[in-house]
Amino acid sequence: MIHTHRLELFACRASENFARQVINYLNQLKNPDEPDLHLGEMEVTPFSDGEFQPQYSESVRGASVYILQSTIPPADNLMELLLAIDAAKRASADEVIAVMPYFGWARQDRKDRPRVAIGAKLVANLLRAAGADRVMTCDLHAGQIQGFFDIPVDHVYASKVFIPYIRDRHFKDLAIAAPDMGGAKRANVYARELMCPVIICHKTRERANVVGSITAIGDIEGKDIIIVDDMIDTAGTLCKAAEVLMNRGAASVRACATHGLLSGNAVQRIHDSALQEVFITDTIPHPELADDPKIRIVSMTEVFASIIHKVYNYEAISPDFVQ
Repeated sequence: MIHTHRLELFACRASENFARQVINYLNQLKNPDEPDLHLGEMEVTPFSDGEFQPQYSESVRGASVYILQSTIPPADNLMELLLAIDAAKRASADEVIAVMPYFGWARQDRKDRPRVAIGAKLVANLLRAAGADRVMTCDLHAGQIQGFFDIPVDHVYASKVFIPYIRDRHFKDLAIAAPDMGGAKRANVYARELMCPVIICHKTRERANVVGSITAIGDIEGKDIIIVDDMIDTAGTLCKAAEVLMNRGAASVRACATHGLLSGNAVQRIHDSALQEVFITDTIPHPELADDPKIRIVSMTEVFASIIHKVYNYEAISPDFVQ
């Protein structure tokens, strides 16, 4: 297919390694007669007061510009992405696509208490105001966040890599568990694909990031259980659920979660827990966990490269989605 606009991929500072791997896979997918893609050069100039300014070191005029950045804490990562989008638009890019493996503020998707912000909607508005023409992201905390956007959203699912990974482990008597009622749909998708039963955990919270109690519903005795979730933050819910399941007679408990925030002492909490293994993806960088004995990292870079390639070539992407 002949393109009017060339593809250019840039990375903000929080996701440079992820972007390099995406470029490697994109070069495997392109036609052999096409020139190799490269990760575009972008400099970020810091100021003494804490401000910073991204600048493209090469022309993006008329290009389809893909800017890759997970908006993990601190908020500077979101601001850097917004400034990079604005800079590309002002440099006459034909279209700008924000590629966000992890979409921050997604947990603030509704007013669950009086006088609080809906952060996910605000971030959607900011991305559009900055000039984004499209957003690619992975495992939003709530799927309906896509409706906060007035531009196309390509919602990628980590089940694309997790389900084959789990299937290849050949667990003896597998069961999938949801850590709370909100994760029941996700757990059901995994259980359907892996042809195994579902266990539902019900939790109460004392306050944000503090779990009150957890009860489990389902056939637990003798099962090799995998808890599936979209993220692990403090790991409090996960570790407490694993303890409850083991006390109810589970043979083993593991977990897989797309986004490993792992804030505070989450890693130590996982190491000290009843969890045998935890699988996370590389949507949030954790180079320090490369050789961790309990936490395994499964890459999403090939999936994102495939989606970018198909969107750029006007190909259908729905066959890539398990969920």
